[in-house]
Amino acid sequence: MDAYSRVVTTVADVMSPTVVRIQTEAARGRGGSGSGFVFTPDGFILTNSHVVHGADKINAFLPELGEFNAQLIGEDPDTDLALLRIDAPALVAARLGDSRRIRVGQLVVAIGNPYGFQHTVTAGVVSALGRSLRSQSGRLIEDVIQTDAALNPGNSGGPLVNAQGEVIGVNTATILPAQGLCFAISINTAKFIASKLIRHGVVRRSSIGVQAQTAPLNRIIARHYELKNSTGALLLAVEPGTPAAKAGLQEGDVIVALDGEPVEGMDVLHRLLSEERIGNLTRLAVLRGSKRLEFKVVPEMRQAG
Repeated sequence: MDAYSRVVTTVADVMSPTVVRIQTEAARGRGGSGSGFVFTPDGFILTNSHVVHGADKINAFLPELGEFNAQLIGEDPDTDLALLRIDAPALVAARLGDSRRIRVGQLVVAIGNPYGFQHTVTAGVVSALGRSLRSQSGRLIEDVIQTDAALNPGNSGGPLVNAQGEVIGVNTATILPAQGLCFAISINTAKFIASKLIRHGVVRRSSIGVQAQTAPLNRIIARHYELKNSTGALLLAVEPGTPAAKAGLQEGDVIVALDGEPVEGMDVLHRLLSEERIGNLTRLAVLRGSKRLEFKVVPEMRQAG
């Protein structure tokens, strides 16, 4: 065998005990399937949120150990990640890599169960790094890996693995009908989210209670106030009783900064409203017509959903 084939076959052998086929059942006989991998030897399994969301029953199948009932520990639709747990003996956990060390062009292997075909292996290269992908919740998933390793329905939640047999991403999406445009959530993001799900069952984020969209700023006004950004978060609605409403924000206001950080739009506002801001005084810079105003808000924990 040539060197390329040896790498792929070695990675497939190493990962074989760790890759899980996931089968779900929901009300009215609806169900689905996907992939996952053993995250820790005590039974935690990482997969995609969209694979298990809304399921009444989840089964996990490992070829060498058989089928197990899986408990949903928690999910985070904003990053399309979910954590399951099974009670099974002699589990082999996948080795986790460092997605900061990935380079464009390096060999990667994707393993999953597309269309029910168990442990399907595809190979390709890292096509790009630092991509953003819109999750089903509407928020951007950042630091996404683009690859041309073929993914199909059922691959979701499976591992993207480097030549050393380390998981560097969680396969999550493909753009159809385009070929070779497939995406994986970086393993560093997955490790962070999994730690939150193990601890809390949810990923805590803050909210000020607004609906907004990205909108261009008036150039003259932006120049007058020496703003670094050319766009901001235009408020479409302020929900009654929320921190934004209590602070006096109004529909039509444009948030341009949060604690001195430029806010170029709703995606940036979402990213800045992290867990650390829950219950802490936060300053917003807002354009209201031609006026620049300052507001103090105390973000609350955002409710899931």
